Amino acid sequence: MPAFSDIVGHEDTVAHLRNAVAQGKIHHAYIFQGAPGSGKRTLADAFAQALQCENTRIGGGDPEKTDACGSCRACHQALGKNHPDIIYVTHEKDPVISVGEIRTQLVGDIDVRPYNGKYKIYIVADAQKMNVQAQNALLKTLEEPPEYAVILLLTTNTAAFLDTIRSRCVLLNLKPVRDDQVIHYLMEHKELPDYQAKLCASFAQGSIGKAMSLASSEEFQELRYQALRVVSHIGGMDVHGINEQVNELAEKKDRIEDFLDIIGVWLRDVLLFKATRDPDSLIFRDQLQAVTRAASVSSYEGIEAMLRALDTAKARLKANVNFELTMELLLLTLRDYS
Repeated sequence: MPAFSDIVGHEDTVAHLRNAVAQGKIHHAYIFQGAPGSGKRTLADAFAQALQCENTRIGGGDPEKTDACGSCRACHQALGKNHPDIIYVTHEKDPVISVGEIRTQLVGDIDVRPYNGKYKIYIVADAQKMNVQAQNALLKTLEEPPEYAVILLLTTNTAAFLDTIRSRCVLLNLKPVRDDQVIHYLMEHKELPDYQAKLCASFAQGSIGKAMSLASSEEFQELRYQALRVVSHIGGMDVHGINEQVNELAEKKDRIEDFLDIIGVWLRDVLLFKATRDPDSLIFRDQLQAVTRAASVSSYEGIEAMLRALDTAKARLKANVNFELTMELLLLTLRDYS
C-alpha cells in the first residue's frame, strides 16, 4: 500500500487528498473515476492508510506531512490488508454488485463504530456495477452518514451512477500519467531497458497498471516479435507466405488490435527517422538497423499509405468485415509499399 509520495502522476488528485487531510476536512464520500489500471485503487489505498495512520496529523495544516508513516500498528494492518476499519466491499456475481452485497457489507455495517481507527473506510471497486437497488440502498447512507464514515467509490464510468449518488460525492477524475513518468517508473521498478519501457508506455495510454501488465506479459512480447518479423520480411513475401501469416494471425484474433498498433508504432518510427535521422526519438531504438533500412527503401507517400491501410483494417475489423480478407488486403498493401 503506497504513500502519497510513492504515487506516479495524478498530481492534482494527490494534492486534493493531501489538502483534505492537512485541513481535517474529510468528505464522507469520494468517487475516483479513471480507466482500468489508471491507479484508482492505489490512490484509495494511500488515502485510507493516511487517514488511519497513528502518526498522521489530520488537520495539521501542512499537506507535505500527510503521508502515512508506514511503521505504526495501523499502517502494518493496512499494508497487510487486514485493518478492521478499512473494508473492501466485494461481489461474487459479475457484472452486478447487488443490493444484498451493499446492505450486508456496507449499509448494515456502517453504524458500528470504528474498532481502533479514526475513521471507518469503505472501498468499493468497480462501483459502476452497482444495480439501481444497490445504489438506492447506498443513497440512504450517503444522505445521513456517521461522522466517522468515508466511502470511496472506484469507477470507470460515473454515468452509471444515479444523479443523487454523484451529487453527494466529491468527484476525482484521474488523468492519464505522462509517458515520461511511465517510462521512468518501468525502468526503475521493473528494470526494463529504455526501448522496452517506451513501447509499453506508448501502449499503456497513461495507465501505470496497464504498463506494468504489458511489461510482464510474455504474450505481448511474442506479439511484438511477430509484428516485427512481419514488417521486416513483408517486402519479400509471396501470396503463399502472406496466406500463412494470415492463418497465424487468425489464432490471435483477440489481440489483433495490439498487433496492428505495434506495426503502427513501427511505421511512425520509420517515418520519423526518415525525416530526422535521429535514433534517440525512436521507440524501436533496439531495431535501429531495420528502421534505417525501411526508411531508405520506403517513400514518405508509401509510409503514409501503409498507415492509412492500418486505419482501414481497424475500421473493417470493428465493422465485422471478414477477418482473413481484411488481413490479407492489409498485408498485400504493406508488401506493395515496402
